[in-house]
Amino acid sequence: MKHLFIINPAAGSHDRTEEYSQVIHRLCREQGLSYEVRVSSAPGEVTRMAREAALTGEEVKIYACGGDGTLKEAAAGAAGFPNAAVTVFSGGSGNDFVKLFDDPKAFFSLERLLDPEEVTFDMIRCNDDLALNICSVGLDARIAADVSRYKRIPLLQGFRAYLASTAVNLVKGISEPYVVEVNGQQFEGDHTFVCVCNGRYYGGGFNPIPEADPTDGMLDVLLVDKVSLLQVPGLIGKYKNGRYQEISHVAHYMQSRCVKVTSKVPTAVNMDGETMAAKEVVMEVAKEKLRFFYPKGLTWQANAECKMQNAEC
Repeated sequence: MKHLFIINPAAGSHDRTEEYSQVIHRLCREQGLSYEVRVSSAPGEVTRMAREAALTGEEVKIYACGGDGTLKEAAAGAAGFPNAAVTVFSGGSGNDFVKLFDDPKAFFSLERLLDPEEVTFDMIRCNDDLALNICSVGLDARIAADVSRYKRIPLLQGFRAYLASTAVNLVKGISEPYVVEVNGQQFEGDHTFVCVCNGRYYGGGFNPIPEADPTDGMLDVLLVDKVSLLQVPGLIGKYKNGRYQEISHVAHYMQSRCVKVTSKVPTAVNMDGETMAAKEVVMEVAKEKLRFFYPKGLTWQANAECKMQNAEC
């Protein structure tokens, strides 16, 4: 079996290539493992490298060395290949997906990742791409799309860029007109956003649907109606902490295998922290599954409640 480490030097606040490389070489040599270290240099390269490794047919464990975006790319490249398993050797700024587990810090330890357990997770197909964690359309996606632009401004690094993007997008307008199709129902009008969850955490700690289960073959959906600027402070904390039942007058929870969002103009779409723009977005449970491995001994709380039966778009 081969171990492939794909380092994303753009993940996190600084380039950790040297730091990653030192610990990878030391531990893999100590354990006599067959391994390779590769470094990405452009968006999409992690996906390409993971796909190339999976296509060999050889049993391979792929370590996405970075954050949620790096994991998303590696998962998109390896999903559907029975010989390939993926994990994240954490080093990004968010590391939200692994908050699903009871000890997310364990993903910073390569020594623990080299002694793993494994689970099969669902993936989300979003138009022509694949995501592992959470996709969304609307205000939060617009904020994420603009963050990179504000990071180029002096003194607006890190969280300041996020605050600047949030402030500007709130002023521009909180809601946009969408047609949202879920389980044969059509919701037409102004909406703040549509959040489609396979995992549970995104955006640096938001946990909108705590019962989302990436093994149940369903997507957990939260459709948030138009809200005013004055309503935002009273809603955001409840949304962040998964208390959507307390804001059911504007937030509607559903489960489905497919969600379709249509906009008259291209709108921002978030896929595990990466963004694109589209007039029509279809988010559905992908036919491809992902073998995901994690440090032995960790646990995660699967949702044991009954699920709605295979509702299709």
